[in-house]
Amino acid sequence: MGWEKEFGRNIISVDQLGELAGLTPAARKRLAAVTERHPMSITRYYASLIDWSDPSDPLRRMVVPDPGELDPSGVYDQSGERLNTRMQGLQHKYGRTVLLLTTNICTSFCRYCFRKRLVGLPSHEIMSRFEDALAYIREHGEVNNVLLSGGDPLALPTRMVRRFLEGLSSVGHLDFIRFGTKVPVTMPQRITEDAELLQSLREVSTKEKRVFVSTQFNHPRELTPAARRAITKLQRSGVVTNNQTVLLRGVNDDATVLADLQRSLTACGVIPYYVFQCRPVKRVKKLFQVPLLEGSGIVEGAKAMLDGYSKRFRYVMSHRDGKISLAGADDRYFYFRFHQARDPRNSGRFFRRRIDPAACWLDELESA
Repeated sequence: MGWEKEFGRNIISVDQLGELAGLTPAARKRLAAVTERHPMSITRYYASLIDWSDPSDPLRRMVVPDPGELDPSGVYDQSGERLNTRMQGLQHKYGRTVLLLTTNICTSFCRYCFRKRLVGLPSHEIMSRFEDALAYIREHGEVNNVLLSGGDPLALPTRMVRRFLEGLSSVGHLDFIRFGTKVPVTMPQRITEDAELLQSLREVSTKEKRVFVSTQFNHPRELTPAARRAITKLQRSGVVTNNQTVLLRGVNDDATVLADLQRSLTACGVIPYYVFQCRPVKRVKKLFQVPLLEGSGIVEGAKAMLDGYSKRFRYVMSHRDGKISLAGADDRYFYFRFHQARDPRNSGRFFRRRIDPAACWLDELESA
């Protein structure tokens, strides 16, 4: 298929990158040291969106390795995913939701990835037997939805995606199935040129279980005509689309840019869902995190420019204790609320922390 051949043309070597970006031999050597630890993969489509004459181009920043990744600050599993793993490739952190790590491959590798520990690398965390995962889900009647993640599940062959859909749609107590994917952003032809994928989604989402797709557009320039066509085809296949943005230094840490993104998403029928605080992941923390106080100002500034539909998103952290929203701040305190909690007793609980202008994560804040 066309998209699979295109996938095989990804930019994966520093020499290929150097031809596009005009890198000096010294720069290539520095980046090679980065890619030895964390591989690079960029689709030709996404590379075509980058302004290669601008070293600070926000799209370039998200996919091109940076020598700053050699800084070991941070923790690879900041959100405690290992604590929630019930079997290989299956996480059960919140009562109603099971998460399946379907693959360690994405169509492009994001440099800020919170699963940097496994994407593009050999991993024992990826699901090995879907039948075992399906049996676990059948045995847990409290689960009403499954999130297929990775890596990117839509980087897998369509026959595997169809297998996931058919298996999960047969579980009576599931209400819906979710895909976490960046394919509409980095390789929209994976969707627009694969009639079999769209038919599989349509058959399940219109007859069995509603299918949701959570995309990750982080910058308005990613919403190209090709990306919009991919979204429209998903929607016409009965798929509900929403978006999860990550707040990133040098990418969207500007209220006007963030507002433009959310407005543009809403205009093409994508629901703004979350704006995530970038996690303090090892080799990511120093490059991409925005302090919480600054982030709160950016988010509130963006919301002030938006209509009610466009500002439905929450500013949240995926903390080891749960999904925690930053509800607001005054002169002394941040005010937080558990949107979802690992411990059900914390569900909906409000709490506060003393403001530290430099703090980028909850654990860096002093208890009030």
